[in-house]
Amino acid sequence: MIRPALGPAQLAAAAQGLRLLLPGIAVALTVAAASTFLSDHHGGPVMLFALLIGMSLHFLSRDAVCAPGLDFTSKRLLRWGIALLGARITLDQIASLGARPIVIVLVCLAATIGAGLLLARLTGRDWAFGVLTGGAVAICGASAALAISAVLPRAEGREQHTLFTVVAVTSLSTVAMILYPPVFAALGFAEAEIGILLGATIHDVAQVVGAGYAVSDLAGDTATYVKLLRVAMLPVVVVVLALIALRNRRQDGAPVPWPLFTLAFLAILLANSLGLLPPALAGLMLDVSRWLLVAAIAALGIKTSLQALFTLGPANPAIVLAETLFLALLATLLLTLL
Repeated sequence: MIRPALGPAQLAAAAQGLRLLLPGIAVALTVAAASTFLSDHHGGPVMLFALLIGMSLHFLSRDAVCAPGLDFTSKRLLRWGIALLGARITLDQIASLGARPIVIVLVCLAATIGAGLLLARLTGRDWAFGVLTGGAVAICGASAALAISAVLPRAEGREQHTLFTVVAVTSLSTVAMILYPPVFAALGFAEAEIGILLGATIHDVAQVVGAGYAVSDLAGDTATYVKLLRVAMLPVVVVVLALIALRNRRQDGAPVPWPLFTLAFLAILLANSLGLLPPALAGLMLDVSRWLLVAAIAALGIKTSLQALFTLGPANPAIVLAETLFLALLATLLLTLL
């Protein structure tokens, strides 16, 4: 006789746990829906809308009914959303870019994270803050900030730093979307070269696409491909950071568990590269990923107050701005030399 996987007691406990989480999850998804509506109908980055609306609802983080679900959304659902991002890219897309943009992206990635580490040390921040901001600037903005934060050792103020980084890179990405195209055109670069620079320097994918196609179809296609190459570096960086974290311990002395969502990310990426994911399924996975990430951002916003962000000091925005300018200057120099 085959025994059921879960007995009545286990099912009752699971149902009770779900009822405990549902209010907070529902709040985060409601904010995500409102943010998506605003972004679709009025323009602007959906992540930034989710943050701002979430922070306006900070009082819910102290509500015993909503708190468990908000915590679950900002941690567990976040990891699932990141794993599903693997359906966005394939190895063929990476190979199609050729050597020139690959060299630019790899050099800029390593140099920008290195700059983040140096700036963090000069300003008295810990190495994790430098990796968090440098990685977000160098790879793919808010998504990278969330993924990197998920594997960094737990420390006091980590969620505040993550939320600040998301706000900073999203805001700067929007400014770059407006300023970079005319600046690169004024410097005399051709459309394809402008596309490479836009894809290599703007933080978030949506802003890269917007800036590229505002120049031309060629610039937009090139910018999108280069941006996908940067996104493809995310699992590499996350796995390396996870290995570093495994060699250390958290502040409470407990070992750091391996982040299984990174393995799921790689598995989905490989499956997509081998053609094992039907287009409809890949599209569904990306839609689910987007909703989970926006909901996670909303939950993080609810859990963090504006007052707490202002207490971080002026050095934090200066670091992210310096990393952004460093990346733009380095990419422009490399494209000129190569």
